[in-house]
Amino acid sequence: MRQSQLLMPTLREAPSEAEAASHILMLRAGLIRQLAAGIYTYLPLGRRVLRKLEQIVREEMDQAGAQEVLMPAMQPAELWQQSGRYEVYGPELIRLHDRHDREFTLGPTHEEVITALIRSEVSSYRQLPMTLYQIQTKFRDEQRPRYGLLRGREFLMKDAYSFDEDFDSLHRSYMSMYEAYNRIFTRCGLNYRAVEADAGSIGGEGGTHEFMALAEIGEDTIAACDACSYAANLEKAEFRVEQQADSMQAAEQGELERLHTPDIKKIEQLVEAFGIGADAFMKTLIYTADGSPVAVIVRGDHEVNEIKVKNVLGAAQFELADHVTTERVTGAPTGFAGPIGLTIPILADYAVMAMEAGIAGANEQDYHLGNVQPGVHLANVQVGDFRNAIAGDCCPRCEQGRLTFHRGIEVGHVFKLGTKYSDALNAKFLNASGVEQPFIMGCYGIGVSRLLSAVLEQHADSNGIVWPKSIAPYQVHVVPVSAKDQVQMDLALHIAARLQEAGIEVLLDDRDERPGVKFKDSDLIGIPLRIVIGKHAAEGVVELKLRNEAEAQKLGLEEAIAFALEK
Repeated sequence: MRQSQLLMPTLREAPSEAEAASHILMLRAGLIRQLAAGIYTYLPLGRRVLRKLEQIVREEMDQAGAQEVLMPAMQPAELWQQSGRYEVYGPELIRLHDRHDREFTLGPTHEEVITALIRSEVSSYRQLPMTLYQIQTKFRDEQRPRYGLLRGREFLMKDAYSFDEDFDSLHRSYMSMYEAYNRIFTRCGLNYRAVEADAGSIGGEGGTHEFMALAEIGEDTIAACDACSYAANLEKAEFRVEQQADSMQAAEQGELERLHTPDIKKIEQLVEAFGIGADAFMKTLIYTADGSPVAVIVRGDHEVNEIKVKNVLGAAQFELADHVTTERVTGAPTGFAGPIGLTIPILADYAVMAMEAGIAGANEQDYHLGNVQPGVHLANVQVGDFRNAIAGDCCPRCEQGRLTFHRGIEVGHVFKLGTKYSDALNAKFLNASGVEQPFIMGCYGIGVSRLLSAVLEQHADSNGIVWPKSIAPYQVHVVPVSAKDQVQMDLALHIAARLQEAGIEVLLDDRDERPGVKFKDSDLIGIPLRIVIGKHAAEGVVELKLRNEAEAQKLGLEEAIAFALEK
């Protein structure tokens, strides 16, 4: 490809609206342009990279035995109503009506559609197992589109769905996809971790893993063991509780101490007022679970893990109670809630029950209670793991490890759905005994366009992009210093032709630009190997430079071509 003919509008300065490094690089290197908030056009370089990502995904899906289909982006709302997700999914689901006033949605995912398809087309266990996938544009009405392709309203996704006759078979399908995902992300040059995760709005039963690209811009927090392979996102992260059984033994009851704390509501204020650590306090928060109030108690230096609590309660809706509900339940304004005297269900975290005594709210404005003893005063509460893990917690999988924390970008997610959708949509088959039973399903997604951003968050330097060879828009950038020098151009054309004949993708910078402009653009777009043809062209000597290395080397023509073919 001649660069003079390529639509590649590079920018010298970072656009003011771009925050993430990947967003800045894609705009500056001419990979994308924004049409509306969260909606982008892919220019030729960006589209070439996207197609290579798609190809890697296709190859690994096909190798794993999955079959490619293409489903409609526009879906009847009726399917979502049947599955029960129409209301649960919330305002991110883009809804519309056709001219006959029939309601549709623009698909953010396709569990309902694929289940309806298999319900109609597969009737016997002899046709199972089966995994189908597609690579398609998805739509979500994000409240706050940001970071370019990392959080958009229109994005490219690979979604796959497995159908099995039992859970043993589902596990084999799940692990096949899990292993394929590891191969995909490795081939893309990604530094990632597969972490245990919560199923969220997809739902289902059994295992689920997120594949997280490690990057500081990531919106997810990952807890990982420093001694073994355990990793989980913050919502799911577990930890081993030390000396739990001994610390929860009933203590001899002491006298409660009424403490005057005028307008002191927050843990930080209490720490300052009493001059002791946050771990000496019990933090009581009032929530509503499907409309009914519950109290959750964690230690003052910990945070409630709302996903864990919601799952334990089996609640569809779980949120912090408003001020009115809190005052009605506790008899005091927000900030003074405590466990003693509450008549609603109480959930206490293990770390609270491990305290000998502590300070808690008094359910009275401007007062707290001292010497609250969990072993005495919290005898009838539900005890469990209700807090977020923190750095230094003991690994739940090995004896010696401690948890460390990282930021990550979710690029893939695999779920064991079970019968959530096949039950809801009445999708059944005849098993070996001739009995009808629902399909056992799995779901497997990769954000292909998000993957492009995640790679750039990891593969860049101060000069621009540093593409992994597997997904670079071109493998070799041939740059004659002067397009007006016929000797240089002839040699450049010869090298480009030789490489292209060997199957190498070449971008030839034939523009009439200053050398500095050409080199800056070359570094910015990040093609793995640059061949510069300059003043030694007549001698058949060129300069080779790998994008990820600082030093260049001079080689003869044949050596240079051989080097490019090897790399």
